[in-house]
Amino acid sequence: MFQYTFDAVEGLSIQNERRSKDITSQDLTPGLERSCTTDWVVTAPWQTGIQRIEAYFSGEAYAPHRHDTYSIGYTIKGVQSFAYRGARSASVAGQVIVLHPDEIHTGEAGTEAGFHYRMLYVEPSLVRDALAERASALPFLRDAVLTDPLLMRAIHAAFTELDTSLEAVAMDELTVLLADGLLANDASARRTTRSLIDYKATRRAKEYLESNLSEAVQSEELEKITGLDRYALSRQFRRAFGTSPYRYLTMRRLDQARGDIAAGVPLIQAALRAGFSDQAHMTRQFKAGFGISPGQWRRLVQRTNS
Repeated sequence: MFQYTFDAVEGLSIQNERRSKDITSQDLTPGLERSCTTDWVVTAPWQTGIQRIEAYFSGEAYAPHRHDTYSIGYTIKGVQSFAYRGARSASVAGQVIVLHPDEIHTGEAGTEAGFHYRMLYVEPSLVRDALAERASALPFLRDAVLTDPLLMRAIHAAFTELDTSLEAVAMDELTVLLADGLLANDASARRTTRSLIDYKATRRAKEYLESNLSEAVQSEELEKITGLDRYALSRQFRRAFGTSPYRYLTMRRLDQARGDIAAGVPLIQAALRAGFSDQAHMTRQFKAGFGISPGQWRRLVQRTNS
């Protein structure tokens, strides 16, 4: 895994760091106590489905942006403040944060002491599959900050060993814990007894988008392979996966571009390979999706590999 360190003068520097011990709000892992003037981010190895980070920020962390995943985490220390769905929220040690896919949000320290937190980024399709017929739509939690032992246990389980990838069976178990925790906190989802989503059609659309990242996908193509008109597909896709077909395609393109940039591909080539019209187009989408620019991401990975 990588640790990304931020400071106002030198920008972003990175060093490898291995850890395995779990962190609680009372017990910080040795070696992770950092100066309050230095921000840092530690990431687990990238893997499809669930991504994991641990971080400390002393001020503004992220500009307004949105993911096409659930963001599920908790604050370890300090006050984690953020704007979400038109309101200001704050999380303190031991509280769980749940942000729904495709919702714009920010992130910053609520006090001068900064904040230390962990976050999972969970693809909605995993939650959808884990719930099967138990809910007709993805769970939606009205409150972004809550106290929930089930979700807290699930997040802790995901961070037992941050420096290694989750095994397939562990991923399945974690997905079930997260899906059950989300459903338990969404009363409207609990009352639903029957699904009205055409899962075969939405999955065909999802797989087609994933196979055509560099192409300009046409609505007629999606209608042909799914058997749904474009408007019905858009509604059902969002209910199944938490975002629109185009937004899903854009985020998968960004995932590819991020990987290419990390591998040393020039920004313009990474943009074109991922299906963006030009570098500026990729830059706008990259900042909207990840809260940083492609150039910042390149500096991060370059310093890691140097």
